[in-house]
Amino acid sequence: MHDKVILLVEDNPDDETLTLRALKKCKILNDVVVAHDGAEALDYLFGTGIYAGRDTSVHPQLILLDLKLPKIDGLEVLKSLRADPRTALLPVTILTTSNEERDIVTSYQLGVNSYVRKPVDSDSFMEAVRQLGLYWLVLNIPAPTHI
Repeated sequence: MHDKVILLVEDNPDDETLTLRALKKCKILNDVVVAHDGAEALDYLFGTGIYAGRDTSVHPQLILLDLKLPKIDGLEVLKSLRADPRTALLPVTILTTSNEERDIVTSYQLGVNSYVRKPVDSDSFMEAVRQLGLYWLVLNIPAPTHI
């Protein structure tokens, strides 16, 4: 599974630490690239900015995307991903504290694959991350990226 990169887009340092700890505790040993805002996430995915020259043919196996982000919010990141043929089919899971119906509806209208509200207690959070990792990194068969 080491060749399956996870892109974590999270601006809250506590949530970043908790997510990374949960992945490690659940024995999900994939490389994790952390983007701290929407602009950094798009730079990583499209090989621009600080990621200029990155091999953009290597796609993340999973994108864990927060909604409330500085610079470019998660919904705009999702819209940009789905608009570009290179990234249109990448699996994206919204992992957020928002339980607002309009965020959920808009996320699905923009093509998100999954919407998960971050559990408040750490045990439930660990279980949610474990299940996400098991499904997206082991069970799911991803769309070909060379179409």
